[in-house]
Amino acid sequence: MSGIFEINAVVREESGKGASRRLRREQKVPGVIYGGAKNRKPQSLTLELRELAKALENEAFYSHILDVKIGDKTEQAIVMDLQRHPATGAPMHIDFERVTKSTVVHKRVQLHFLNEEAVLKTGANVQHTASEVEVTCKVGDLPEFIDVDVAKLTVGSVIHLSELELPKGVSLVELSKGASHDAPVVSVVQPATADDDEAEGEETTEETAE
Repeated sequence: MSGIFEINAVVREESGKGASRRLRREQKVPGVIYGGAKNRKPQSLTLELRELAKALENEAFYSHILDVKIGDKTEQAIVMDLQRHPATGAPMHIDFERVTKSTVVHKRVQLHFLNEEAVLKTGANVQHTASEVEVTCKVGDLPEFIDVDVAKLTVGSVIHLSELELPKGVSLVELSKGASHDAPVVSVVQPATADDDEAEGEETTEETAE
């Protein structure tokens, strides 16, 4: 986790749906920062839409420790939740959690699939069954992403959660629930042939007729 991102915010006095709608019309985004010492209270924030949207373009922003500048004070925090507009994808609300490098967190981390081209050249298809995983670790160990190399996979091969190569100090939340939660992440399958498509079409026709 090299480098620290900075984001500016101001204290938000108003709350409620009406206040949030007014902020969005003004090209601003409501947010909140919470956590830290037991006596720390959550604090409502307002951020500039343009600055936040630019920061969110960088995948590392979601997993790095951030400097959240609130007036003349700076809080170290990480992004814990982000709500986007269902149609435009614009950020609508953001949650930050105050942290230190030793704070233990549960966080979703993106998977990066490597060398898929090598598999596709063989005529097989790569099927993703997960695009991210939930990890637990100290904030200082939080990875930006987890690589999944599929170069050596052949038709019928599957990579499960337990086979992912995790950075030191990082573990998967699902695996802590038992072996039955060792779900597949990616698999390689033979592409459907014209005959398969034809047979499927015939089955559908028969079911419709029935």
